[in-house]
Amino acid sequence: MITTMELDKNQHSVYSINYHLVMVIKYRRKVISDEISGYLRATFELIGITYGVELVEWNHDKDHVHVLFRCTPQIAPAKFINAYKSVSSRLVKKNYPEIRQYLWKEAFWTKSYCLISTGGVSIDVIKQYIERQGQK
Repeated sequence: MITTMELDKNQHSVYSINYHLVMVIKYRRKVISDEISGYLRATFELIGITYGVELVEWNHDKDHVHVLFRCTPQIAPAKFINAYKSVSSRLVKKNYPEIRQYLWKEAFWTKSYCLISTGGVSIDVIKQYIERQGQK
């Protein structure tokens, strides 16, 4: 877990972009075991390489996952998440066919997700910092 503000760099910028993502299984079916969670996590890390996404923290319950990830300013989080959900849905059903008995149709994840931007400090601290600019 990140305990201090770590900054990432590329050729033209310095940044720290972190997101908390929650994805829920279709119909809230309780199909995520530790093994399936590990598979979903490995898939997230593999797809993340292509998109410039780094997994920071992963945890699950039986019907949803929580993910903390970092990314570059160039990525569109929605595109990455949709790619991940599409690929992981297809692969997890292929490699764990027993899941199909709990889900109707082809969907594994719900269409929606919760994505929250996170930062090293609270919004109030940032507001105060901006308010104090130009003051001595």
